[in-house]
Parts: sequence; C-alpha cells; structure tokens
Amino acid sequence: MPEIRIREAAELLGVSDDTVRRWIDDGALPAHLDVSGRKAIDGATLAAFAAANASRAPKDPLTVSSSARNRFAGLVTKVVTDTVMAQVELQCGPFTVVSLMSTDAVRELQLEPGSIAVAVVKATTVIVETPRGQS
Repeated sequence: MPEIRIREAAELLGVSDDTVRRWIDDGALPAHLDVSGRKAIDGATLAAFAAANASRAPKDPLTVSSSARNRFAGLVTKVVTDTVMAQVELQCGPFTVVSLMSTDAVRELQLEPGSIAVAVVKATTVIVETPRGQS
C-alpha cells in the first residue's frame, strides 16, 4: 500500500502542510511513522479522506509535456476489475473522475486505492447544459 508523506498529502488535498498536521493531531486523519521516522499516511486512508472531504483540485504531480490541457491530479479511491476491463475512480479535489480501461493497464500502472494518478481528458465532444427557463 502506498505511503504518502504530509507535504504530498497536503498538495493532493489542496491544503497546507499545517492543515494536514492539524487533522492528524485532531485524530481526523490517521498517520503513522514510516521507515525513516517521518509521519506518513496510508494511501487508501488518504483516498477515503479525500473523497469524504473534497475541496479544490490539487497540483499536477507529473512533470510531462502533453497536448491535453484537461489534467486532473488526484488519488485513486476505487478500482473494480474483471478479467478484461476495469473501472478506476479518482478523487481530484472536489471532482470524481471515472475511467474505464483494461485490467492489464490497471496492473501495469499499479493502480490501487491510495495511488497518486493524473486523469488526462482529451475529448472531441463537450456537452454544456443550462438550467431550465434560462434564455
């Protein structure tokens, strides 16, 4: 299971390091000491916390060049697989992003609850809706 340090958790949750420390001190977010003696948070625990307390979108942790402008950094919160296909849910700040991919891709990317990932969306169709009665 991934272990996430306080600084990285803060970036993923879109808050300060001090806020994460307060949540740990208040018992709202469980943490433990990692092999280096630093406080760390279990990835699955942080993913559940992120889903329950979604705020703003985190900074993209990947340093890659891409033509896609719609990039949503976050934590994997759920992975459902069968023999061929998988459904992966990410909590990206206040947004939940769901991706359907092959089970092989899930294995290759080592996706599991608590994994850090970036959803990259490049769509040819975007549907925009407005409330009824709006002219």
